[in-house]
Amino acid sequence: MRNIKLIIEYDGSKYSGWQRLKNSDQTIQGKLESVISEMVSSSVEIIGSGRTDAGVHARGQVANFKTKSNMTTKEMHKYINHYLPQDIVVSKVIEAPERFHSRYNAKSKKYTYYIWNHWIPSPFQRKYSYQFIETLDIGLMEEASKKLVGTHDFIGFSSVKKTNKSTIRTIEEITIVKEGNMLKFSFIGDGFLYNMIRIIMGSLIEIGIREKEISYIDEILKTKTRSIAGKTLPPHGLFLEEVYY
Repeated sequence: MRNIKLIIEYDGSKYSGWQRLKNSDQTIQGKLESVISEMVSSSVEIIGSGRTDAGVHARGQVANFKTKSNMTTKEMHKYINHYLPQDIVVSKVIEAPERFHSRYNAKSKKYTYYIWNHWIPSPFQRKYSYQFIETLDIGLMEEASKKLVGTHDFIGFSSVKKTNKSTIRTIEEITIVKEGNMLKFSFIGDGFLYNMIRIIMGSLIEIGIREKEISYIDEILKTKTRSIAGKTLPPHGLFLEEVYY
């Protein structure tokens, strides 16, 4: 049995997220499984490094599947991209070690949230960034983001309901880069809770427009209360950039 690793890019605009759903065929996993199962003439389960939500994009999603097919990786690569929708592209097909598991072996992930910070919208960036017209104080947002780096219980920055699973995560690094009107907020961490980055972004914006003090972050971490955190920003500004192993 061979283990095949895929690196995948997708525009998540019209999809219900990564995970296959019983009531929808509009998922990234579902589209991949359909094409690959047809390719190898047997049912295939694709294992992703993690789920991206409806509307979220990816430049570096990682997945793997097992097959007895003797097609070369190049033949697989050409076949998969030929039959996938144009908004999903497999950028690499790699023969992986037998024990490689895209989810369990992942050490950390990098996500970037893009904000178009100008009152004039961009026709080219509108699907891939969140337009915010008020001026943002990047210095204040950088200071606030430092409080999020490290190991914390991030339940207050999540839409997770009651759960027996741990809500403690480690954020290794947060960087903010300004390129013209575009602001890029990059997060590297060992994992992220449901809506965590989008709620962090909503909270940082509150600080960036001086509605809240930097200590607002401490308050959310201390109280672990979702209702006091900022709003959940839309999914179309969020990209899964890379998975690290």
